[in-house]
Amino acid sequence: MGWHSRNKASKESMAEKQIAFITEDGEEIPFFVVEQTTISGRNYLLVTDSEEEEADAYIMREIEDQDGQCIYEFIEEEAELDALSKVFVELLDDVAIEVQE
Repeated sequence: MGWHSRNKASKESMAEKQIAFITEDGEEIPFFVVEQTTISGRNYLLVTDSEEEEADAYIMREIEDQDGQCIYEFIEEEAELDALSKVFVELLDDVAIEVQE
């Protein structure tokens, strides 16, 4: 299952909010933060893999690693993903999110 985002926000605002995801192999993959929210004390990010108007989008959860540093992991559980996508749709009136299987 994938996510597809159509973002009408300016590219300038998205470029300012870029994070890097480090894979287990040490590869650095850039993501652009579209929105952030906190639910029940947990922080979540809606990110895209591109600054283009149409891009794949992902929801990530902030967790603490063993050293106490904040890291992000992808949300993979379908029910949680559906619930969080509804929250982000409510927060963003200029972004359309479509679930792609």
